[in-house]
Amino acid sequence: MEHETKCGQFGDPTSPRQSVRKNLEFEPLSTTALILEDRPANLPAKPAEEAQKHRQQYEEMVAQAKKRELKEAQKRRKQLEVRCKMEESIGNAALTWNQEILPKWHSVCASRRVRDLCWQGVPPCVRGKVWSLAVGNELNITHELFNICLSRAREKWKSLPVPVAADTESQDAGFPLADREASLELIKLDISRTFPNLCIFQQGGPYHDVLHSILGAYTCYRPDVGYVQGMSFIAAVLILNMDTADAFIAFANLLNKPCQMAFYRVDHSLMLTYFAAFEVFFEENLPKLFAHFKDNKLTPDIYLIDWIFTLYSKSLPLDLACRVWDVFCQDGDEFLFRSALGILRLYDDILTRMDFIHNAQFLTRLPEDISADELFNNIAAINMQSKNKKWAQVLQNLQKEQERGSPVLKRS
Repeated sequence: MEHETKCGQFGDPTSPRQSVRKNLEFEPLSTTALILEDRPANLPAKPAEEAQKHRQQYEEMVAQAKKRELKEAQKRRKQLEVRCKMEESIGNAALTWNQEILPKWHSVCASRRVRDLCWQGVPPCVRGKVWSLAVGNELNITHELFNICLSRAREKWKSLPVPVAADTESQDAGFPLADREASLELIKLDISRTFPNLCIFQQGGPYHDVLHSILGAYTCYRPDVGYVQGMSFIAAVLILNMDTADAFIAFANLLNKPCQMAFYRVDHSLMLTYFAAFEVFFEENLPKLFAHFKDNKLTPDIYLIDWIFTLYSKSLPLDLACRVWDVFCQDGDEFLFRSALGILRLYDDILTRMDFIHNAQFLTRLPEDISADELFNNIAAINMQSKNKKWAQVLQNLQKEQERGSPVLKRS
């Protein structure tokens, strides 16, 4: 008997909630049913007031749900319209480039129309071809030369000892001039830091070997320069838009430009000249911010070096950096410094309220949600003439002063 009692108390797996449900004459299918249906016969009936209240609450819930659904549908429709409009615009632009610009590039590349198209953004499907043509191949590098340099790099890799973990933040081109090819070892350590969020250049990623090949081949092509941190970002952007050999050709020619070569070979006097030229236009365009930076001893090298070393590919969102490249490949080094002034102008109000530390932190880690339209509007607003002299003239005059031994960078 005791056993039966215990079984009655503990042996029945049915929970109290399930027992109650078994006693109900209906199974509620939803909260709607609980609100609208009449109560079971074994329970007191709902008062008319309560039933009316429940029905009103239900109708309000339905109305709110419909309102939310309508709002979300309108948002989705608007997003779809924007996307379709953008795709149509890109498609039309691609047709223009393929049919009207690229076939006769050399006769139209300097035209206002091509410049305007570059400012609007080159369609991704033709971007690689446009960049290749705009950068040119003054070095006359062929696919065969790339393969020779790549083979040489692979031989060097085979002869390298197993790399030892080290702090490479301060290591770049610090090898003796005659042995810069030893910087091949640095490449392996640096590739993992190239666009880590994309997960395509790291070990095992689809573009890891391609990036490794281009950087390795370049160190053998230019052992006097070797590998310098920042190069991997430039090569990676090119790889995303061109095939391997063409990316190498564009990479080598880009780095051969006077400004890039000055920075990558760490030509301090020439770098200071570029900074001084930048400050001339900084003071002209943003006098209040220029004075604020002077008061706080914030010099251009603190934020410009990283921007120039990677051509903004590390500092700006990738799609926006490509927009900067669209114009840079066409306009040259001047646009790199004009873009810098555009960034400063975009955040002028914020920067003037910050001290040295916060300004330096902000400029070395720009916001990730920069609007392309806003940035390019600010870049367009920058005047690249100072006392009727253009960028190239100002830079040339400062170089002459530098050669005469005059200090050119305003650090006071």
